[in-house]
Amino acid sequence: MNLVTGGAGFIGSHIAARLLAKGEGVRILDDFSTGKWSNLEAFKNDVEVIEGDLRDPDALARAVKGCEVVYQQAALRSVPRSIDDPRANNDVNVTGILNLLIASKQAGVRRVVYASSSSVYGDDPTLPKVETQTPRPISPYAASKIMGEYYCRIYSNLYGLETVSMRYFNVFGPRQDPESKYAAVIPRFIVAALNGEAAEVHGDGLQSRDFTYIDNVVSANLLAAQAPGIAGEPFNIACGERYSLLDVLDAVEKGLGHPVKRHHEEARAGDVKHTLADISKAKKLLGYEPLVNFTDGMVRTVEWFRSVH
Repeated sequence: MNLVTGGAGFIGSHIAARLLAKGEGVRILDDFSTGKWSNLEAFKNDVEVIEGDLRDPDALARAVKGCEVVYQQAALRSVPRSIDDPRANNDVNVTGILNLLIASKQAGVRRVVYASSSSVYGDDPTLPKVETQTPRPISPYAASKIMGEYYCRIYSNLYGLETVSMRYFNVFGPRQDPESKYAAVIPRFIVAALNGEAAEVHGDGLQSRDFTYIDNVVSANLLAAQAPGIAGEPFNIACGERYSLLDVLDAVEKGLGHPVKRHHEEARAGDVKHTLADISKAKKLLGYEPLVNFTDGMVRTVEWFRSVH
């Protein structure tokens, strides 16, 4: 049995679907604060769903019972959200992961695959980002993610619970939520364009990211659940290429076949200017290879949003 925490969310629901396609058992733990039942619609009769939260030890004990692998995707994501409410960010992303590790150890879970973030690198200008760089978090969200990594490593080293930390670089794809004020930039740009509204660009739009299509992240998680000899290790999960926000807008325009209006606002606090991943460690130790590049991923994502709009 596999547990996917945050399994009704964007990334978690894609992991759950892939596991089911492989014929594996799936249980989902989600508090539905940001996850959606609609994300589970295609396979809701094939999974067990526990409505609960990482801060509830009883819900966690039920969720991890009998599980071999835990895919820990539940979190309060978003740098701006963490700046607005650092206490809630810490409660869910730090205390929550500790609770999960305690419950997993007690239940005899073999491995926890933890969703970390490229934000742990902070404003270090060195590119590409390599796992050996010293973390320099500049937001509560980034601090919570590196603390989660530290707890994972401690649980591998002290308690014998295998853990792997996945440093995601700007994941995008179908089912990503465009509605929240903390929504990621790609779905926000696409939906604004579909509505005939101006895309809100923070800063000059030249800030760049190693945008990573969802299929790459799902593949990396499944590889990380099985790869030998990697307990306690962090891995960059990305494509090893970077594109600016203006490049994203160009791709949206190309996908929709018409120009997208743009409105520039002040740069956001806590944001870094550029990210780019060195993915050689994931290639070597996980057998990871990006399955879908940025251009093809944008075509698929724009088409999906158009189909459901």
